[in-house]
Amino acid sequence: MRALCWVAADELAVREVPDPELRNERDVIVRVRRSATSGADLPLLAGRNPLLRAGDVLGAEFLGEVVEVGPGVRRHRSGDRVVVGASVACGGCWYCRQGLQSCCDNAHADPASADPGWGRSDAGCFGRPRAAGGFAGGHAEYVRVPYADVGAFRVPDTVDDDTALFAADAAPTGWLAAELGAVRPGDVVAVWGAGAVGQLTARAAVLRGAARVLVVDRHEERLRMAERHVGAEPLDYRRTDVAAELRDRSGGRGPDVCVVAVGASPPERFGGHADRPDAGREAVHACRKGGVVVLLGATDGFVDAFPLGAVTDRRLTLRGAARPDLRDVPMLLDRMARGELRTEHLATHRLPLAHGPHGYALFRDRADGCVRAVFTP
Repeated sequence: MRALCWVAADELAVREVPDPELRNERDVIVRVRRSATSGADLPLLAGRNPLLRAGDVLGAEFLGEVVEVGPGVRRHRSGDRVVVGASVACGGCWYCRQGLQSCCDNAHADPASADPGWGRSDAGCFGRPRAAGGFAGGHAEYVRVPYADVGAFRVPDTVDDDTALFAADAAPTGWLAAELGAVRPGDVVAVWGAGAVGQLTARAAVLRGAARVLVVDRHEERLRMAERHVGAEPLDYRRTDVAAELRDRSGGRGPDVCVVAVGASPPERFGGHADRPDAGREAVHACRKGGVVVLLGATDGFVDAFPLGAVTDRRLTLRGAARPDLRDVPMLLDRMARGELRTEHLATHRLPLAHGPHGYALFRDRADGCVRAVFTP
């Protein structure tokens, strides 16, 4: 089969790779109908993960049709249209029973070589190096899905592919951010980053009753999307004193909840290097006393020059998550079916998988208004 593989830093290629096979009784094989680029892929493309190997198949966010079912699978049968959560989890360990599937103890693809930088094993994830817990991703014609009863979800008939695709990762990440921030009716929420996760974080805050939701970015087309499709107030940091504006729109206190959803952004602003987390610092300084700051997405692990004193002096709660759990996916699909959660506008570019390298170049460079590139095999 064909798959989009990592070759070297900033180099991808569509290659022929072996077809996936059932390895365990709880596996299914899914024929991919849609897969999407992800901000978590950008550090991989830049070669910042030493565990990545040439030929690794990318793609954490995908949707497709079940074509083969292991004998231990109970919830799925051949022909089901399913969206697959980006996190891989067993469903039975202590963490999974607490609803923390992204912390699963048993779903690492290669426990013997797990996490040399951290000395521990977390849950698996599609489209990541095997030695980092990952499984072959969804930028392919077929994917093996382990623990399918836990991580694959049937899509309601009324929800189209382009909408349901975002229930794999971006939508549950946005909902998790609002949950970690304990967003309540009447809150003022600020979100740094107007990509897919940032917009869906803002929408989650709106659905949880926030009085005002503000999104900070520099890309005008993304800010317009956040305003039109999400109901957020856009702030272009190139033209606005963000800190002053946030104080002005929150009664002089600062936002109740600040969420950093910038992903791997260009170095001239948010992100750029692990020890210069500009957006995180700005969020800490902007948040009201006693508020909550939520940091989303993977980092390289070690950060200095972080304003820890501001966290303690102002009694802030600091929470973080690299990947979402799976528990919210059915609820989000229901909201999509009711029209409460719209995501199809995020699929700004639709390309065949053969044009995957071009799609990632658009996504990486935020060229031509690209928010997410979506591939069809």
